[in-house]
Amino acid sequence: MTSDFSKRVNIADHLSRMAAAQPHRRAVVSPCGRDSAGRVAYSHLTFSQLESETNRLAHGLTCIGIRRGMRTILMVKPSIDFFALIFALFRIGAVPVVVDPGMGVRRMVMCLKSTRPRAFIGIPAAHVVRTLFRRHFKSVKTWVTVGHRLFWGGSALSRLRNASRSRFPTADTLGDDTAAILFTTGSTGPAKGAIYTHGNFDAQLVQIRDHLDFGPDEIDLSTFPLFALFYPALGITAVVPDMDPTRPARVNPRKILEAITNQGITNMFASPALLNRVGRYGEKHRIKLPSLRRVISAGAPVSADIVERFCGMLCHGAVIHTPYGATEAVPIISITSDEILSETRHLTEKGYGVCIGRPINAIPIKIISITDRPVDRWNDRLELPDGEIGEICVQGELVSRGYCDNAGADRLSKIIDGDRFWHRMGDLGWRDRKGRIWFCGRKNHRVVTAKTTLYTVPCESIFNQHPAVSRSALVGVGPRNRRAPVMVIERVKNGQGLSKTDLTGELLTLAGRYEITKGIRTILYHKSFPVDIRHNSKIFREKLSVWAERQVGPDPIEEASE
Repeated sequence: MTSDFSKRVNIADHLSRMAAAQPHRRAVVSPCGRDSAGRVAYSHLTFSQLESETNRLAHGLTCIGIRRGMRTILMVKPSIDFFALIFALFRIGAVPVVVDPGMGVRRMVMCLKSTRPRAFIGIPAAHVVRTLFRRHFKSVKTWVTVGHRLFWGGSALSRLRNASRSRFPTADTLGDDTAAILFTTGSTGPAKGAIYTHGNFDAQLVQIRDHLDFGPDEIDLSTFPLFALFYPALGITAVVPDMDPTRPARVNPRKILEAITNQGITNMFASPALLNRVGRYGEKHRIKLPSLRRVISAGAPVSADIVERFCGMLCHGAVIHTPYGATEAVPIISITSDEILSETRHLTEKGYGVCIGRPINAIPIKIISITDRPVDRWNDRLELPDGEIGEICVQGELVSRGYCDNAGADRLSKIIDGDRFWHRMGDLGWRDRKGRIWFCGRKNHRVVTAKTTLYTVPCESIFNQHPAVSRSALVGVGPRNRRAPVMVIERVKNGQGLSKTDLTGELLTLAGRYEITKGIRTILYHKSFPVDIRHNSKIFREKLSVWAERQVGPDPIEEASE
């Protein structure tokens, strides 16, 4: 694999190599229904078949006008068709545009409109949305329906398969040619379209392959569709889970465990919310998962309790990896369950933050002074010494170089450093003497009071120690730079039998034991925190802050509830 941006590279070439090396091995497996006894049936394509399907669709898409460089909206559920279509678009050199449909119809439509797409491939429901908001899709001249085509016209995917079966010549793209536009969820600000090049994807494949040390017989279950995309390119069987990918926190644990057992899953990706739900079910029913070699959990900080609970189902030295990154740069830092459970969890509970580990493959990571303003040029004076909290920055070939038609976001997130650049993650953290990074929360979630600055994750970790607290969220109310800190609490179901008044007293006593939380004197209670769509794990603190301001009014109080 090469990540030299000046050389020819196309992500679809990896699939061709795997098809030549292991033609009869299963590439993609997807559930396709159940029999009268409730047993799940699966459909699959081998690497040779997926390669053939990719070629046929590339020919078919070209016949209806999709060309190299054409921005093409792809709104298809995780399935065999999703894999074949995205590799076909890569092969053509077209640019798939991918968003999270769960972000809400209007926000999704505005994101898609901003890319000025020329083609649209989607399931019937996606075309209904396109039809209802047709004025926002005037740039679209070609559309394909995956499924039953109705009144909106265009082509049906089934007809495109009748095109030539010959090998489609892969576009001679270079490392810096655009491969895809992937939208952030908008969970920590406006959704932005990160521009991914073929070189970015290639570097990510190298990073994932080298870091996770895959064996020759791996089978993956990724509950996040875009992460699953990497595995066929690495020669790994990708199993599509039977779940709604926009609601991982509500997944049916039995279906996830069924897939692991049926398919002999060795590698699984899961958000913390999904890992928590499946782990609780497994703990209750004393389930063991001997086929799993590793579990990867990301999307939000993973609590040690969730890690410990799921580890109880693993066997033979299997571990949980909790890599850190973002849509623009992933994965860049990682730590395993062994180190979390043996050492860092105890420091997290004391307010150090959540340890996210060490840079993967020595990728350059810097901690710089906190500012909300753009930083145009790199200066060594920006970097903070070990132990000080600042903004996490990364440099490397897997880092997206910019956003789609969003110069303002580029200025806020990129720092030019000669012929290279640093990407500002928007996250805060610090580096310890062992070279580990500790995550302290989002930059725009910090609470700046008249006397100090409070960081979400360290403060919340202290409150989360209480057995009656499911999770907590630090927010600020009042004017900028003179905010009053408020801790919002989501209680466990039975609340440990404590009234809110009693729990408030105990939490304030707990907060008073630590320097970083002793100034928090306002406790509010919220029934169910709003969370992000993609992983159902990141808390929408902006929404909680608005809610808290309504509860508190001009004078903070000690207790309120929803």
